[in-house]
Amino acid sequence: MLKISKISSLQIIQILRFGILLLIGIAFAKSSFSTEYIGYYETFLFVSTAVTFFWLSGLTQALLPIYKKSNTFLYKVTEKTPVLFNSFLLIVFFSIISGIILLLFKAYILDKLINSAFIEYYNLLIVYVVISSPAYIIEYIYLLKNKPKLILEYGLISYILQLLIVCLPVIFNFNLIWVFYGLIFISIIRFFWLIVLVFQNSKLTLSFKFIFEHLHLAWPLIVSSFLGGSAQYVDGFIITSKFDEATFAIFRFGARELPISVLLANAFSNAMLPEFSEDFKLDELINKIKKKSLVLMHLLFPLTIVMLLLSNTLFPIIFNSNFTESALIFNIYLLLIISRLLFPQTILIGLQQTKIILFTSVIEIIINVLLSLLLVNYIGISGVAIATVIAFLIEKLILSSFLYQKYDVTIYKFVNIKWYVFYSVITLLIYCFVEFYLF
Repeated sequence: MLKISKISSLQIIQILRFGILLLIGIAFAKSSFSTEYIGYYETFLFVSTAVTFFWLSGLTQALLPIYKKSNTFLYKVTEKTPVLFNSFLLIVFFSIISGIILLLFKAYILDKLINSAFIEYYNLLIVYVVISSPAYIIEYIYLLKNKPKLILEYGLISYILQLLIVCLPVIFNFNLIWVFYGLIFISIIRFFWLIVLVFQNSKLTLSFKFIFEHLHLAWPLIVSSFLGGSAQYVDGFIITSKFDEATFAIFRFGARELPISVLLANAFSNAMLPEFSEDFKLDELINKIKKKSLVLMHLLFPLTIVMLLLSNTLFPIIFNSNFTESALIFNIYLLLIISRLLFPQTILIGLQQTKIILFTSVIEIIINVLLSLLLVNYIGISGVAIATVIAFLIEKLILSSFLYQKYDVTIYKFVNIKWYVFYSVITLLIYCFVEFYLF
């Protein structure tokens, strides 16, 4: 029987979430829904993600390593800890604040940021943000309770149900508003299931001391996630300031990483964080990261190389011949895999050294902007993509350097350096071959 680990279960559910959203998008594209309706649906998801992704990521990453290592609560196996209850309250608070911000800036957002015709669905968007956001931590509660099979069961039931509920209005040619009702309905189910989990696994004791402890660890990660997410928008603004709309479209279609690489790497990193809340020996845990990350290398580097070789052929087929140049940008972004499979940030977050994460994020975005402004003048839109790759690598090297200086943890301890260098060099050589010989 195939053994399901915490890491693999979290990776699978991330891929499942992405796959379901992709299937829904395909169903919409093949339906009788107008392009305008599909645009409203994409706007709904985009805005809801934009106002929540950074604080959800920061609060979740901070929760995982302190679940059993909180300074406020002494963890005992035989007792329920109030950690989950207080973390739940904190996430609900942030969800409500996000909803209030959307409400207060409703006129501005509709007028300046999205189409004013979206007003019919805007109040539903607010409800969706408030209700759907807390459920993000359900799979992480199962992770903390070491129940990988339940992660998969929850993911399969939840996301297949979402696919059915959201696609029913498409199948029966209902008004778009029923799609949003469907999203809210499945979010209500998840929210109530979250409440059940919290009641089952946590003591209902309010502790402002723990909430502040959680926030103290989380705020650098929240700001770091926000800065990391804003980098793509900064790149976009640089392109629009230098080139026309057609060039911007070419850049945007190519400016994306291979989704499976991001999903698997992030899931791996988050799955390792609870290990730091256990009684652990740092060397053993770092060696575990080294071994497990090697498995990712054997999967994601070859996949990246295949995509490098096929992108020139696939882009005109998937899109059209006008976007052939987008493959050039896509290939540069594929090189982010070289940095993506370094995990110093996982160790530092686990050791609750989150301020250095924020510091390096600020450095990264500064380098990204300065390099982009410099290189775009010499090599065009490719320069902006190259700047992103360089800035991301520098960020990981700074974090690795900090690990060595503070904890005497060299990069050799958490990376299989021979395989890493081999794959990185091969990937770069294939990129050069594709760049100079196939295009």
